[in-house]
Amino acid sequence: MKFKDYPYEHLDEKELHARFEQIEAELKDAGDYKAFYEAFQKLDRLDRHIQTMSSLCNVRHTIDTKDEFYTKENDHYDHILPLVQNDMVQAVKTIWASPFFEELKKDVPETYFLQKEMDMKAFDEKIIEDMQEENKLASAYQALIASADVEFDGQHYSLAGLEVKMNDANRDVRKAATKAYWGWFEDHEKELGDLYDQMVKVRTKMARKLGFDNYIPLGYLRMKRLDYDQNDVANYRKQVFEDVVPFANKLYARQQKRLGYDDLHVWDEKIEFLTGNPKPKYDRPEMVKRALTMYKELDPETGKFFTFMTDHDLLDLDSYPGKAAGGYCTFFPDYESPFIFANFNQTSHDAEVLTHEAGHAFQVYCSKDIVPSDCVWPTLESCEIHSMSMEFFTYPWMKTFFEDDVNKYYFNHLSGAVKFLPYGVLVDHYQHEVYAHPEMTPEERMATWRTLEKQYLPHKNYDEIPVLERGGWWMRQLHIFMDPFYYIDYTLAQVCALQFWARIQAKDEQAFEDYKKICRLGGTLPFRGIVKEAGLKVPFDDGSLKEVMRKVDDWFASADESAF
Repeated sequence: MKFKDYPYEHLDEKELHARFEQIEAELKDAGDYKAFYEAFQKLDRLDRHIQTMSSLCNVRHTIDTKDEFYTKENDHYDHILPLVQNDMVQAVKTIWASPFFEELKKDVPETYFLQKEMDMKAFDEKIIEDMQEENKLASAYQALIASADVEFDGQHYSLAGLEVKMNDANRDVRKAATKAYWGWFEDHEKELGDLYDQMVKVRTKMARKLGFDNYIPLGYLRMKRLDYDQNDVANYRKQVFEDVVPFANKLYARQQKRLGYDDLHVWDEKIEFLTGNPKPKYDRPEMVKRALTMYKELDPETGKFFTFMTDHDLLDLDSYPGKAAGGYCTFFPDYESPFIFANFNQTSHDAEVLTHEAGHAFQVYCSKDIVPSDCVWPTLESCEIHSMSMEFFTYPWMKTFFEDDVNKYYFNHLSGAVKFLPYGVLVDHYQHEVYAHPEMTPEERMATWRTLEKQYLPHKNYDEIPVLERGGWWMRQLHIFMDPFYYIDYTLAQVCALQFWARIQAKDEQAFEDYKKICRLGGTLPFRGIVKEAGLKVPFDDGSLKEVMRKVDDWFASADESAF
């Protein structure tokens, strides 16, 4: 069955509530463990069905934000998902109070219980209306970004579509395109600032209703930080500042020298080479075809997985008007199907979609049979290990996409992985400041971003783009609006992925076997446990960045830039 034929069912809130009540009664009335576990499995099947329908709705809505039916259904989920969460929390409380609770621990991964304990701490009926409002605001941000129509050089572009011009080899073209891109954000600066202000306030209100001083501890609970806390994250940010920022600055200086410019402006940052950045040589259908060959050659398991994805049309990759920005991987539990959503833009990003998002999809494909469904996916920082590491494991096949530009791609990709780390911790640090001081005005938040930006990204040159000099870059970062505190995850995973890269460089044949192992583990272990099972060092540990950065430094020291 193709994705377009996957049945969708409208979920009625009263019917769902009745099904939860019935299952809760069965959990309470169970006379023995067998009956109790059957009710537990029934709860899990209902959860899987709700996940499937809400994910189908989200995918079809983001594929076409102008589709009236799925827009209404999306609004419907904004309303009912907090109610569903309330019903789920009540059922979980019943499980916790059951005489069979201890026996259940023998059959269910520990992470299930850790997650549910966090869910109970992070939820109460009194915040349902606030959660509904939060969902509406997130949908409003997504719709606003998707509605962007930027006129440039006589044509109309979405924000994602305009990025191809911002990567143009011609400096004048990318300068003009960059100004047009940020001109849209400047035109909508007040609207975006007010929207985020409302989000911060409603999240702070929820936190205070639950007894927290501010949103930060609630945000950590909602992000399922199972085995680390704010102190671990702060120490990790400190390591990035000390061990990565200086090296990233050297890379920017090398880039400026390589380009031969007096200054590296914001419109130059995406360009690594005067001859142009590496671009895939093929269109989307041919790239998918080559990706299928790549995954068949990489490993029998990855070959089987990607064949499934292509046979069922589980990739929507083209960029077009009305399609939501960004890219993601999701999962439909009822159909045991991952799905990849992206916006191809004729840059190296397109190849990375077929590795990064495919890494997510491969992991969930490997762990799809884990029960309960809460443990199919790991927590998000662990999820990103699978995606970012797959980018490195597929290096030997990048020539099939980039041909003679493949060495450019390696240089560009590894450089980008390093340069990303300071930006990623900047996004995290910014959010800690915002939620620690929710009384800040939109203008003060802009200034806060710019202050932190000068700390982590001191090379930034925003000449001629005043909205960025005021601190406006954060407005383009979807995660800040829609998924608070979901960004440090990418950097933690990147450090792990770089360790896999170092093992690949050392021709460690066990590396991919360890990778497949953690994909099969899904979410049955917390972050630190997954990292150790992969044979990697935990990024929070002192010195973990120094070692891998030395190996990266060695690679760049031997790279022959004159060949580019």
